[in-house]
Amino acid sequence: MKKQLLLSLLIPCGLLAQQNPNPGYWQQHADYKMEVAMDVKTYQYKGKQTLVYTNNSPDTLRRVYYHLFNNAFQPNSAMDARIKSIKDPDGRMVTKVKVGDKEVKESRIAALKPNEIGYLKITNFKQDGIAATNKTVGTILEVTLAKPLLPKTSTTFTLDFDGQVPLQIRRSGRNNKEGVELSMAQWYPKLAEYDFEGWQADPYIAREFHGVWGTFDVKITIDKKYVLGGTGYLQNGNQIGFNYQDTGVNVIVPKKQKTLTWHFIAPNVHDFTWAADKDYIHDKLQTEDGVTLHFLYKNNPKILENWKNLQPKTAALMNVYNTTVGKYPYQQYSVIQGGDGGMEYAMCTLILGEGTFEGLLGVTAHEMAHSWFQHVLASNEAKHSWMDEGFTTWLENYGLNEIAEKKVENPHADSYAGYYSLVKSGKEQPQGTHADRYDENRPYSIQAYSKGNIFLSQLEYLIGKENLLKTMKKYYSDYKFTHPTPNDIKKTAERVTGANLDWYLTEWTQTTNTIDYGIKTVEENGSNTRLTLERIGRMPMPLEILVVYEDDSIETMYIPQTLMRWSKDNPYPAVKRTVTEGWDWAYPTFEVILGKPKASIKAIVIDPSELMADINKTNNVYKK
Repeated sequence: MKKQLLLSLLIPCGLLAQQNPNPGYWQQHADYKMEVAMDVKTYQYKGKQTLVYTNNSPDTLRRVYYHLFNNAFQPNSAMDARIKSIKDPDGRMVTKVKVGDKEVKESRIAALKPNEIGYLKITNFKQDGIAATNKTVGTILEVTLAKPLLPKTSTTFTLDFDGQVPLQIRRSGRNNKEGVELSMAQWYPKLAEYDFEGWQADPYIAREFHGVWGTFDVKITIDKKYVLGGTGYLQNGNQIGFNYQDTGVNVIVPKKQKTLTWHFIAPNVHDFTWAADKDYIHDKLQTEDGVTLHFLYKNNPKILENWKNLQPKTAALMNVYNTTVGKYPYQQYSVIQGGDGGMEYAMCTLILGEGTFEGLLGVTAHEMAHSWFQHVLASNEAKHSWMDEGFTTWLENYGLNEIAEKKVENPHADSYAGYYSLVKSGKEQPQGTHADRYDENRPYSIQAYSKGNIFLSQLEYLIGKENLLKTMKKYYSDYKFTHPTPNDIKKTAERVTGANLDWYLTEWTQTTNTIDYGIKTVEENGSNTRLTLERIGRMPMPLEILVVYEDDSIETMYIPQTLMRWSKDNPYPAVKRTVTEGWDWAYPTFEVILGKPKASIKAIVIDPSELMADINKTNNVYKK
């Protein structure tokens, strides 16, 4: 990339980084420079890191913390202990063995040999050239600063690190089941986030991440046969080749030269990831908006057709995401075969590359959607995983439906089914539960992906589709390149509509209260009909009621929820609609008088859209 273009990208990103509408908002900033050399025979690497850290907080800092994620992949680590103790360990992290007549799940980490474990060892740590005391505690490096870091000042940390790439267990690692040699996620000493709630220095047990916004300048020296892809813009493509060079440039690497040094710069991101393999094919595709899509995948005849077909679909999805939420702010995005399943990173994703085309497209749709919900809108995944995974699932479902040959009425139906199964299991925990503290993995996943998705699809039920889409665009515009919290998405919807939604945020995310409304009675009332509704669940909602008559005429009723202090516009303008007085949460029943006799009614339905997550729909319908 030309230096002029790089500077033009750096400047607006830096300015945007503090543009958050919340009064008094601040966030830290970290600029990394790293040089690393990888030994592809031992899978060990050595690196140097220089980090300029800016304390934008009002606090004086006397300590800092770094994540050393590789240390999780060692026997008896906290991650290993979690695998052994949780009731439903991640299937990718265990080996199933027969012990007598029982099947036992054994931790794969526990079986790692010394040359298969992961580690990061830190030496020569200095602050502004002065040695700083530090110690490693599991996956966290605790540093006592040589001098306090005052508010609104910067300091420079330097360190050396030695790492070993673990045998692939979860996300990062070497030699995964599809034969990818190096999936280098969370591979370097990463400064922990300090925000208005304090230090976010959680031990790593295989959940997701939170990082400091900044710029990464990374040089990776590796055997010249390896093809790399990942975060950032390659600065020396004309010396590297592998389809990174400019058109018409013929790259020749001298035979005697054994390594290449890849130089990447990534402006305004909060992570840096890369992958490498000798057998990668590297394709490029330009989108309508000028973004270069890179596809790196194994030269495996069984998968070539799927990966070729994936490319135009990825471009189409990016276009939908841009239109729905806001423009992707970087100039490149890479889809890379690597890792296990799929995981999002800055400007790239690592995904498994085999299997069906539908599976490949689905995981790409999900992980690329994270570029909006996590890698631009960087919520704290440990505390608010539903804002990350749930909003991404919403955008994934919406996007796949938009590019599908046959669209469905509700592309989020699977999320509702998952949520209902979780409620039925009795194992639901509030979404405010820290991601590491869930009793089991399945409830965590459903609340993050499915219930988090429903927060938005049900918000459409509350405020209407047009207002929801306006909310998503404003949310992106107001909070991009910052760390939004749950209150921020709620406040955005309130600003767009004028509705009061605090009750919705509280009930849905901080409790396990459920929605259950029912038709209690349908009775003659002279020449009219008295319809009595009941609230069975604890969570209140406004209600949409559909009435179908024997002559096939229809009408709708809207019963406002008084907590909202607002009424939604008619979603069916061509249909007669009656807006009743509000139903206050304190009253368990509510009566409506229909203007026709009971004999003329064919059916009554609560929530014909099925966007309200009513856990028992059997009592939502009356049929003659």
